[in-house]
Amino acid sequence: MRFPTASWPQVREEIGRQLSDVPSARSRGAAALVLLTAGASANVAIPILLGKIVDAVMAHSAILPLGIGLVVVAVISALLSAAGFYVLSRLTERVISALREDMVSTALRLPTHRVEEAGTGDLVSRSTDDVAELSAAVTETAPVLAKSAFAITTTAVALLSLNWQYILVVVAVTPLYVVAARSYLHRAPGRYADERAAMAERARRLLETIRGRKTVRAFGLEDQMHAGIERASAQVVEEGYAARKTMMVLQLWMTGIELIMLSCGLVVSYWAVQAGALTVGAVTSAMLLLIRLRGPLMGLMRVIDTVQSGYASLSRIVGVVIDPPRAVPGYGAPAPRGEAEMRNVSFSYDDGGWAVQDVSFEIPTGHTVALVGASGAGKTTVAALLAGLRVPEEGKVLVDGVEVSLLSDTERAARLAMITQEVHVFSGTLREDLSLAAPQASDAHMLQALERVGARWFAHLEEGLDTVIGSQGIQLDPVASQQLALARILLLDPKIVIMDEATAEAGSVGAEALEQAAIEVTRGRAALVVAHRLDQAARADRIIVMDSGRVVEQGSHRELLNYGGRYKHLWDAWQKGRQG
Repeated sequence: MRFPTASWPQVREEIGRQLSDVPSARSRGAAALVLLTAGASANVAIPILLGKIVDAVMAHSAILPLGIGLVVVAVISALLSAAGFYVLSRLTERVISALREDMVSTALRLPTHRVEEAGTGDLVSRSTDDVAELSAAVTETAPVLAKSAFAITTTAVALLSLNWQYILVVVAVTPLYVVAARSYLHRAPGRYADERAAMAERARRLLETIRGRKTVRAFGLEDQMHAGIERASAQVVEEGYAARKTMMVLQLWMTGIELIMLSCGLVVSYWAVQAGALTVGAVTSAMLLLIRLRGPLMGLMRVIDTVQSGYASLSRIVGVVIDPPRAVPGYGAPAPRGEAEMRNVSFSYDDGGWAVQDVSFEIPTGHTVALVGASGAGKTTVAALLAGLRVPEEGKVLVDGVEVSLLSDTERAARLAMITQEVHVFSGTLREDLSLAAPQASDAHMLQALERVGARWFAHLEEGLDTVIGSQGIQLDPVASQQLALARILLLDPKIVIMDEATAEAGSVGAEALEQAAIEVTRGRAALVVAHRLDQAARADRIIVMDSGRVVEQGSHRELLNYGGRYKHLWDAWQKGRQG
């Protein structure tokens, strides 16, 4: 279920689209083409002037004008080439930047389950390793490719102007270059793709180990996780060696072809001098041109290695953006009322079997419904369905009388919000973190939200809302982090709140404060609470008991205790555990 890898037509189409979005892209490209062509043409004049210097020395003529011309041509060639590379680099880096932004934007708009199914390691690898690889490839290869292409073209023209027979040398070895390149290209793309995939697997294992370090330590899984990372790293090395081996074979081909080309050039030069067709200086220029042709050809072949690696990364990046989530148009839903309903909802994952089946319930405005049940009963899936993160296969999920999947992002955000146990504190000031939910909120509203969730730790921050928090500032403990997330919900002010074990930290020292914060957030709203603590469920207006994806009981706390079914057994076990 990883993200796809784009095909060449898809990559070409995406790059074309990105170029069309860059202002004056065509004129910049044309300017780079003119500058690079002029620089390569001036560069070709250098060996020709050197040949003329040889003839001048043999004829005892003045060489100072030729020497000055040589220096002038070299300077002009360098300036024109540098200017061309500058224009080209600005254009390519602009495209890479836009492509990276599109990938991140697409990833952020993808459904959560799509990212989870692909694996966060795959997405992280594409947004870091692949972007870095592509940027490095463009930076390293764009100048070499441009220089090589123009140098080969202008050198061929210069050889033709000296003696058409030298073109036969190039023509003779061209099939050998083609065979070498085809052999390389036949093996390299797949090997580089395998290398990038191995890197994604390594990233996945590293992320899982780091994020789950508490579980790893609790169960003594350090050796097992270390072994998994070691195997993934060894696979990266193995795939990397296989990819580099193809380049080694290509270089062996290149060495043999160069020997043939220079040998043929010497034969033609000897014949031309003996026949009086060319002077010694002319054939010197020709051989220098052939030797200089060897450099661009070698450079061209060598960067194929980097180009293949860069293309593998590019195809993986484009693979994320080729199928972006389609924007859902506004449905024209009525004003938010805070009503939610599930009608005979069923949903299954790819592994088969119903995750939830035939689930029905209502949440009136201002009421709280609690979901309880054993792990794997389907509670989180129900929460995801109500939040619109999943689409039911059967039945309907309604918010204010409209199917939640038909609501646009704006309409859905105005009605409901979901908060889970896993909250994130963004790096930046506390004000910036809170303003993510409500950019227009005043400092007074932010302070009021923090007060309502019982964030007493705020009083100890010397810089107040300007305090830097997150990975680059003050590290908030889990309870404070959850209070911050709940404060964001208050600022967002949705009519429906979905809390998926959002107060799991209530087993800590801050249990009371966190429970009170959750009560404050749900007050006056329709709320669905996935309860991990039954005293939390006891305060709800209605309790739904789930087992194996089905609703087995529902009612108020008192009704379910009187019924004496599954909920009563859970409650008795809970009470016994608390007393113990």
